[in-house]
Amino acid sequence: MQSGILEQLRPTVHRVIAPNPGVMTGPGTNSYLLGRRRITLLDPGPPMVEHVEALEAALRQIGGELTQIVVTHTHPDHSPAAAMLAERYDVPLLGRAIADDGHQDTSFSPHIELQHEHDIDVDGERLIAVHTPGHVDNHFCFLHEPSGLLFTGDHIMEGATVVIIPPAGDMADYIASLERMLEYPLQALAPGHGRLIDEPRAEIEALIKHRLGREHKVRQTLESQQRPQSLDGLVVHAYDDVDPALHPIAQLSLWAHLLKLQKDGEAIERDGLWQRV
Repeated sequence: MQSGILEQLRPTVHRVIAPNPGVMTGPGTNSYLLGRRRITLLDPGPPMVEHVEALEAALRQIGGELTQIVVTHTHPDHSPAAAMLAERYDVPLLGRAIADDGHQDTSFSPHIELQHEHDIDVDGERLIAVHTPGHVDNHFCFLHEPSGLLFTGDHIMEGATVVIIPPAGDMADYIASLERMLEYPLQALAPGHGRLIDEPRAEIEALIKHRLGREHKVRQTLESQQRPQSLDGLVVHAYDDVDPALHPIAQLSLWAHLLKLQKDGEAIERDGLWQRV
């Protein structure tokens, strides 16, 4: 996958990848352009000059006019270019803001605050907003009805599991949102990072199975400990199949799993130490 290049995925769906590859972003953030004449920009990405110029070049290449900007969530690799482009093109922002937890784009202020199953007109085609809290509370996926593409933002990434960072991220919500996705007629998943996923139901079911399997492993890890343990002490056992270099990131999802177990009455925490109930 190459950044800065306009790729046509469906007759009215194009993608431009931002030049921000990394451990958390994979090949880079996917920005999508929907429509032919009246263009909707979905997840404009980071405010990198090179990426903004690539998006503007894409608009010229498609030959359409930017009419609105839609955002899946307000993490800094997905939404910060939105405010700049909305002002430049005098178009509305659609999404949902959230209180800053140190991981949010505080510049994002939507003109239209989305609700679950909000219908968005995209050049005469229907885009359905699907509220999918979990990765973060203000996260939305978007179903492009004509193509059956579900734009998943960071709820589903190609080739990697998503990090859940409490308190804005919630593991119980994340799993429930995956289950909600199965209610829709999907043809493919268009993630915020990575390639299209052509077997959406199988992918979603595999992710649910993986998360519940990890929860079981966290539960077993708690049961095996002789005394309460910190996240540092638990991650080496609960994520022993993950590269130790990634354990600091894995600790965030471990924390989310522990909070879910605490909510379910299966774990307790005192002074940063966790144990099985």
